[in-house]
Amino acid sequence: MQSAAQGSGGALQRAVTETLAEAVGRESRENPVLARTGGPAGNALLTAWTALVLLALSVAELLTLFDVRGLISWHVALGALLIPPAVMKTASTGWRMASYYLGRRPYEVAGPPPLLMRLIGPLVVVSTLGLLATGVLLILLGEEEARRASITVLGFRADWVTAHQGFFAVWVGAVGLHLLGRIVPALRATVLRGAAGERAVPGRWARVLWFAVMVVGAAALAVVLVHADSSWASHGFGGRPGLRPEDG
Repeated sequence: MQSAAQGSGGALQRAVTETLAEAVGRESRENPVLARTGGPAGNALLTAWTALVLLALSVAELLTLFDVRGLISWHVALGALLIPPAVMKTASTGWRMASYYLGRRPYEVAGPPPLLMRLIGPLVVVSTLGLLATGVLLILLGEEEARRASITVLGFRADWVTAHQGFFAVWVGAVGLHLLGRIVPALRATVLRGAAGERAVPGRWARVLWFAVMVVGAAALAVVLVHADSSWASHGFGGRPGLRPEDG
């Protein structure tokens, strides 16, 4: 029993050490470069750039929380802009994970992320998609219906606003840990890549095309949802009447 405890303790220590080494840039995984698509290296670039876009938009979205009633239209617009990059990052990491477990040789060589990042990953995905999905649902339902409709989670009854806030609480913790572990590798793979003198990865135009689709989709979704948030814009996220244009 003691040896089992020592073994689990040693495994945990190795997992933490491995995660920290990659998080601070002391170690990095090999990403094989393939012709045309770029392979794992191209996938890593797409994921890293998308992650930086998500980070910038997330910071802007968090700033609107200082006055969410007054900035509700900005809150909705930025939330809408977050959806396409969140979906694209989920898809790119999902593709890499599936390729690894399906035994595709270049992805086996690249290897999986550190254990702790693999454990946090599902929580990041679920909380992010849950947060964005409930946010869209709040807009589509309108304030009155969103507060009246109730759901049951683990025996507790709550409205959709509470569900959105619950996903946010989980998201802050999960994404915070994920950011600590991945921000340095993401910067090294993107903005610091040229400074390191690394060669170009094939598949650049395909990645640019994906980004263009993401930007167009994000802009269209933002316009649609901002125009659909009339009940929240007039009453405020806190449920109290907000200023209307005619009141100014």
